Amino acid sequence: MKHVELLSGLVGRWFAVIVIAAGVIAFLLPDFFASGAPAVNWLLATIMLGMGMTLRASDFAIVAKRPWALITGVAAQFIVMPLAGYGLAVALDLSPALAAGMVLVGAAPGGTASNVIVYLARGDTALSVAMTTVSTLLAPLLTPAIVLLLADEFMNVDAGSLFTSIAQIVLLPVLLGVLLRTLAGGLVERVVPALPLVSVFGIAVVVAIVIGGSADTLRTVGLTVVLAVILHNALGLSLGYAIAKVCRLDVPGRRAVSVEVGMQNSGLAAALASAHFNPAAALPAAIFSVWHNISGPILASRWSRRPVRSE
Repeated sequence: MKHVELLSGLVGRWFAVIVIAAGVIAFLLPDFFASGAPAVNWLLATIMLGMGMTLRASDFAIVAKRPWALITGVAAQFIVMPLAGYGLAVALDLSPALAAGMVLVGAAPGGTASNVIVYLARGDTALSVAMTTVSTLLAPLLTPAIVLLLADEFMNVDAGSLFTSIAQIVLLPVLLGVLLRTLAGGLVERVVPALPLVSVFGIAVVVAIVIGGSADTLRTVGLTVVLAVILHNALGLSLGYAIAKVCRLDVPGRRAVSVEVGMQNSGLAAALASAHFNPAAALPAAIFSVWHNISGPILASRWSRRPVRSE
């Protein structure tokens, strides 16, 4: 397992490069990867199962110890990013499919890679894990409601079908993972070091499938969508930090909220967009998957060299 841990660490450090490479290859060979669309939901469910297997009871202790910090972060997650996605879609006059995709990315829960970024940024890792977990568990209810509210003017939204998909892709696998850890903790502990490999592989394949399925759209509006995604991520990071500061969280807490708000579960958004809208609607999520794994490490590197008290 030492070799697996070393490989996991190596893959984690090169995550962004791997995802970019997958996207480029898919752009050059779109037909080959577009045919893999039916596998997207299964890939995301496998990643969510892995997330559930990493959870411990102590991860939920912060809910009782620091409810204000958790409520602040989760509320910012589900308010800032959906509204920012909607505002950018309108401001940049995106097509209905791309606009719906921007809202869907914003309404997704926090991404699992955010926990590592918060740790590297010397932020409040316990708060980050709690935010990711709680936002993921709330996603079956909040994500369809938010998408229905903000994106229905762009495309027809079936909130009931979205709820069912999120429950199948996210909620059930996470709960199953928690159950497996409870019933077979020893076996799960031996498997956990390999989970980053599964996550990186899964996200890379999802990105490749989405890019392959929407290559024609990307050729037409690529720069506009990339600009929208970069601005979306930047607004999430900056407004998340500002809100946490106004709510008087300490500096590690501000860093955790900033990263959690700015980094989305874009793989889930891509899967939902592909299943319920069309491949073009999944394009913002695919680009977000690449970009936030570039901006996150850059921000973590900056904060890791900056003493907490200096802020």
